[in-house]
Amino acid sequence: MSECPHVPDLPRPEPAPLDVTCPECLAVGSHPVQLRLCLVCGHVGCCDSSPYRHASGHFETTGHAVMRSFEPGESWRWCFVDLHLV
Repeated sequence: MSECPHVPDLPRPEPAPLDVTCPECLAVGSHPVQLRLCLVCGHVGCCDSSPYRHASGHFETTGHAVMRSFEPGESWRWCFVDLHLV
């Protein structure tokens, strides 16, 4: 995994998750697939395999570039701007 210019700007420690699942999915009655945690604000959203792609929507709305997997046992991070693992 390589670093991107967005990583040094991330809060330390990472923000606490705002939810345990994707609240937007719950609001529309959808089942979230593969949760993602925004490393800027703690928003929890579903991945692009979910019908509504709420993690990507969060990036598009806020510009918060880096997220990580919020699945048990996973810690990889993704930058939406640089389009690669970081």
